[in-house]
Amino acid sequence: MATISFKDKTYDVDEQGFLIDYNQWDEDFAVLMAPKLHIRHGLSEKHWEVIIFVRESFYRSATFPTVFQTAKANGLTYGELRDLFPTGYLRGVCLLAGVTYKDRLVDYYGEPILVPTAEKAEMKQKVKTYLVDQYGFLMKASEWDEEYAARKAEEMKMPGMLFDMHWQIINFLREQYRKTGVVPTVYECCESNNIGLEALEKLFPDGYQRGAVKISGLRVR
Repeated sequence: MATISFKDKTYDVDEQGFLIDYNQWDEDFAVLMAPKLHIRHGLSEKHWEVIIFVRESFYRSATFPTVFQTAKANGLTYGELRDLFPTGYLRGVCLLAGVTYKDRLVDYYGEPILVPTAEKAEMKQKVKTYLVDQYGFLMKASEWDEEYAARKAEEMKMPGMLFDMHWQIINFLREQYRKTGVVPTVYECCESNNIGLEALEKLFPDGYQRGAVKISGLRVR
């Protein structure tokens, strides 16, 4: 944890600049962080509309809205969202709004837990376990396999099964993470796979971070 100061105020943030406690947020925090996120000319009215939408949605539902919901509610195309927040949705919009996918009501707390995969009865094979954090994200990307992805998708009640386009996205995310050690932004994912936000939403209705990234066995720490 680190602290940053602005206008005689001090904010507690993690190593990526996210607020530790979303209750510490105020407009000055967003103003302070905007230049660090490549927003060079200050926060416009449209920036504030998106930021306030995310915060109000969080207070209403105790979970931050997906990138798909935010874009639709604010009448933004993929390109317009990218131009407003060039560092991404989670690492741009949500950081400025002082919330992340970790700020939500969950049914379990505390230390990481072991979640077993569902056993295929007909195969009678030994059940494999995966170490996940309290939000259901795989702790070690190296432990991921296709069975994990399939079971996680099943757990999310995704319609149908994982098809070729799902696997294209999953494999892209994992390959980029292997090369760079960083989870690609939603923009990078869309551009590299020639897919729009609406199509991505149909594939992963739970969202980019809580859907595609989670199923890929990755997480933004």
